[in-house]
Amino acid sequence: MSQRLFVKGNEAVAMAAIEAGCRYYFGYPITPQSDIPEYLSRELPKLNGEFIQAESEVAAINMLLGASATGVRAMTSSSSPGISLKQEGISYMAGSELPGVIVNISRSGPGLGGIDASQADYWQSVKGGGHGGYHIVVLAPASIQEMYDLTMLAFDLADIYRTPVMVLADSVVGQMKEALLPNPRPVTTLPEKGWAVRGRKEGTPQMIVKSLFLGDGELEAHNWKLHGKYDVMREKECRQELFLTDDAELIITAFGSVARIAKTAILMAREAGMKVGLLRPITLFPFPAQAFKEVTGRCKKILDIELNNGQMVEDVRLSVARDAEVFFYGRPPGAGSLPVPEELFEQIIKHY
Repeated sequence: MSQRLFVKGNEAVAMAAIEAGCRYYFGYPITPQSDIPEYLSRELPKLNGEFIQAESEVAAINMLLGASATGVRAMTSSSSPGISLKQEGISYMAGSELPGVIVNISRSGPGLGGIDASQADYWQSVKGGGHGGYHIVVLAPASIQEMYDLTMLAFDLADIYRTPVMVLADSVVGQMKEALLPNPRPVTTLPEKGWAVRGRKEGTPQMIVKSLFLGDGELEAHNWKLHGKYDVMREKECRQELFLTDDAELIITAFGSVARIAKTAILMAREAGMKVGLLRPITLFPFPAQAFKEVTGRCKKILDIELNNGQMVEDVRLSVARDAEVFFYGRPPGAGSLPVPEELFEQIIKHY
């Protein structure tokens, strides 16, 4: 039986990557995610793995592309402005149907911003931050245990759907420490990687990985193929947490670190006699739209809380029942502090 450990969220990501079979990492240091490459630079060589600190974020994502084209499990990590630099490579990976894991421990922006926690990378992550109409799977952990478990899930989903998968957290979850039960890699049936470029043998077809389609109708067909895959993800891979929603007259929705603060505010509201619950999206893409539709079939008030000026709230409004009211409370980064439970409790009183 595994023994509980007391680790940082960033360390949990690195530990999970190793357990998931990742032996290739390419990255570049940036606060607040540098614990990830620090850990992997120490541990991967012990496992005959490869750690490369690239000369830039652009180089790192293209190294990930090249490694994933050979069929190995590989990953990169960065923080918000570094992820921006990786966007072209992410688009190329999505267009080439290449699996790979990208971790974003997000920080404040726009521009260089600061190292404070932020959730303002939602649009960039969920809407396809690079060129072309693509999506990637986006997982949003809210605890150190989820940093571990969802990172392992990310590698499996990447292989199942041949797509980049992002683990999107912020500096709170990345830097905080909690107890972690390092579960073993789950037994999952994964597809064969017959598409991988591993050296051509005589008498075998040449494997080509590409995102360039010049034949008449080829690119259109390829895009419809990709979007068919996204529809399958929407059907099969939506994940969410429901907390005290059965009798709720107001439902809070939040993801990541803010959802943890919201839970405390919800318990304060319950003690005060108010029926309040939480719907926390765990997959930001595919977005759990059906869960929002179902809970708002009965509860007509949703309060969306985010550490930004309002991003996920757009998807919430598109997903709820037509007669539901959606309220928003945001805290854009810059003050150097997170909302406290008492602050969110005041918002609950206001909208209850």
